[in-house]
Amino acid sequence: MDEPVVEVRRSARRRRTVTAFRENGRVVVCVPARFSKAEEQQWVDTMLRRLATKEGRRRPSDEQLLARARELSRRYLDGQAQPLSVRWSAIQQARWGSCTPTDRSIRISDRLRGVPQWVLDYVLVHELAHLMIIDHRPEFWALVQRYPRSERARGFLDGLSHAAGGDLEEN
Repeated sequence: MDEPVVEVRRSARRRRTVTAFRENGRVVVCVPARFSKAEEQQWVDTMLRRLATKEGRRRPSDEQLLARARELSRRYLDGQAQPLSVRWSAIQQARWGSCTPTDRSIRISDRLRGVPQWVLDYVLVHELAHLMIIDHRPEFWALVQRYPRSERARGFLDGLSHAAGGDLEEN
């Protein structure tokens, strides 16, 4: 796996705490200005491990996505949507997800890796509903609305789309 690009930001105001986050495709590690280069490197290594652990919990595998989709179908769609495969897709650049009802496959945009579980669940429910109803007619939305956090998740995705330049849409 490629090493992430790391930017270290030193702060004279920061006394003891160290934080790390992703920004524009790189990892930013904020450290106190008084840290030596050795302390800085130790904290960078520590924070990269912590960030990877945290993100690992929020980035399920394709097999975990399939299991989650089946559970969501059972819980919110009376088990009527039966996906055969659910996988992450790096080529999903204009949509959060898509599905092919003929082979019962669902693809989820890599751009959603790391979003809160309830947002990912909404996208899965949306695509599961498309396995049952292809278009966005009222019956489709009635199925999607069975997921209790639908409106909140749509708001989250709208904000994420806006931050990305407004180029992503629901399918």
